[in-house]
Amino acid sequence: MKREDLRNIAIIAHVDHGKTTLVDEMLKQGGVFRDNQVVADRVMDNNDLERERGITILAKNTAAHWENTKINIVDTPGHADFSGEVERILKMVNGVLLLVDAFEGAMPQTRFVLEKALEMGHKIIVVVNKIDRPDARPLEVVDEVLELLIELGANDEQLDSPILFCSGREGTASLTPDAAGTDLAPLFEKILEHIPAPEGEEDQPLQVLVSSIDYNDFVGRIGIGRIERGVIHQNEELAICNYHDPENIRKGRVQALFAIEGLNRVPVAEAKVGDIVCFSGIENVTIGETLCVAANPEPLPFVKISEPTLEMNFMVNNSPFAGREGKFVTSRHLRDRLMRELLKDVSLRVEEGESADTFKVAGRGEMHLSILIETMRREGYEFAVSMPHVLYKEIDGVKCEPIEEVFIDVPEDCVGAVVERLGSRKGEMVSMEPNGSRMKLQYRVPARGLIGYKSDFLTATKGEGVMNAIFHGYEPYKGEIPGRSTGSLIAFETGEAVTYGLFNAQERGTLFIDPATPVYEGMIVGMNPKGEDIAVNVCKRKHVTNMRASGSDEALRLIPPKKMSLEEAIEFIAPDEFIEVTPKNMRLRKQILSNALRMKELSKKK
Repeated sequence: MKREDLRNIAIIAHVDHGKTTLVDEMLKQGGVFRDNQVVADRVMDNNDLERERGITILAKNTAAHWENTKINIVDTPGHADFSGEVERILKMVNGVLLLVDAFEGAMPQTRFVLEKALEMGHKIIVVVNKIDRPDARPLEVVDEVLELLIELGANDEQLDSPILFCSGREGTASLTPDAAGTDLAPLFEKILEHIPAPEGEEDQPLQVLVSSIDYNDFVGRIGIGRIERGVIHQNEELAICNYHDPENIRKGRVQALFAIEGLNRVPVAEAKVGDIVCFSGIENVTIGETLCVAANPEPLPFVKISEPTLEMNFMVNNSPFAGREGKFVTSRHLRDRLMRELLKDVSLRVEEGESADTFKVAGRGEMHLSILIETMRREGYEFAVSMPHVLYKEIDGVKCEPIEEVFIDVPEDCVGAVVERLGSRKGEMVSMEPNGSRMKLQYRVPARGLIGYKSDFLTATKGEGVMNAIFHGYEPYKGEIPGRSTGSLIAFETGEAVTYGLFNAQERGTLFIDPATPVYEGMIVGMNPKGEDIAVNVCKRKHVTNMRASGSDEALRLIPPKKMSLEEAIEFIAPDEFIEVTPKNMRLRKQILSNALRMKELSKKK
């Protein structure tokens, strides 16, 4: 049976190519909003972190209508660290809109998501977006996409994919780059014409593959998936089974069933093959499981998600300021929260650490882990994290490490600095091509060589460089890479930082704190460019006498401190340092807080 009244599509692209903005316009023209309704930009990016950073982190489901056909749309993340979201969402749809920027062209994440879509045999519509950019080069970009399709082994049908030219911001689409469209009608018509209608046997036993998980404080876990076969009813008792563990079958009841309409979930009594549904009532349902009728449990195969490459230790905060600002501070709180994250993030791994209050958390990259840290911090959790390190593998008896494919776009006069720095980090150049007044470089760099490189890269390119990286594969260990070249300025005693102490300390390097900041012994208060750790007394007050000297009462001038973001802090810390994360503050500290004990450890190593 074919559901001609339904289409299921995903929008996939590299970060910042305009997926969420295009979805806004599709919803407006698909009848989701009233004509006079005020709608926020990027309406699908509905959590604070997404709106602040201007990126999509979680895949979202929505639906629009066109000519009596319902179009289920899945907006996916564009950042490589969240590609696990894209991999599993592709199981829910029958086709994809591949969005490509009319100037930037095919980028690393474009290659990754397109490769996954081709592997699943999905129909593709190529959408060249942002054609209203003054520097747009749509015809060259089309050639780049066709070359990429050939390189990835697309079949003849996929090579003949329709191509549209859009402006997501203006809400227009056309079949040629020269003719400006008036609305998105050509895009909707191509979706109905080219993307196949979902097929399945409505009269056969039910199968629903769970591809996503949501959580609601009132109803608990909400599963989201597409009905592959049969019909699902509210209050129906079902069997929950897993393709990778076929013996483990449990029972559950669907207490509430929802269809997706626009931005809302609408309660329904039943849904049939091809529909994307949300359901609640089944405890501990997780991604990759299949809902079946109790009498006939048949699990569906689930895509194998790529493994994480980077690991950090999350531990209970044991600093002198522990427990002052956080609501959840114990190891039990930390464990429960990380296990809850595992249920909805399939590309994350959590293991018990070497001590009872430490957990090893592995993810796709620094961004992936920093988003988790920031989310937990905002929820009231207080904890400490270590420097990230890569996960090695032994392949055929050889120690191998993860390699990243790095794509760099820099001004011509900065190429030398970038080549020199990547060379010292064991990077191997793949290609170098001119791009107007800029140069495009492609490198393969060990993942550990990129830790801490981003700020160095922005400095070397005067803030004009653009760098994107995506996981390439495992290769034999490349040898030692020099670590951080700077040292830390460490607080000598516990107290409150004062202007006089900071004024004397700023001669030693760059400070991270303001006057009146509470500090403790062992806390990192600045960076020393000379490469060694120095203890400084930022709490030292000026000795008061009853004598006045000429000029002694002049105001002390402090250089504004460097305020680090979470990502910068993760890049900065050394192996013997931690980041203390609380809902109100983020502090850097030494693993051993006592200056005397730290000096003893140092002398032992020497």
